Amino acid sequence: MCCNGEIMGLKNFIKNCTRVLKVTRRPTREEYLAASKITGLGIILIGIIGFVIFLIFHFVGIFG
Repeated sequence: MCCNGEIMGLKNFIKNCTRVLKVTRRPTREEYLAASKITGLGIILIGIIGFVIFLIFHFVGIFG
């Protein structure tokens, strides 16, 4: 049997989700491009850091 509190919690969650979705809007082209550039730079930066760590381990002799 379900508790009444769980049903009320679910109803509140759905109400909050619909309220947020009503406020949101589509990003402009400039906002989308800026977010894409930042995301791409973050991915490249993480890749470079991983490669540097790999090189360090390779030259120290920990990995093949």
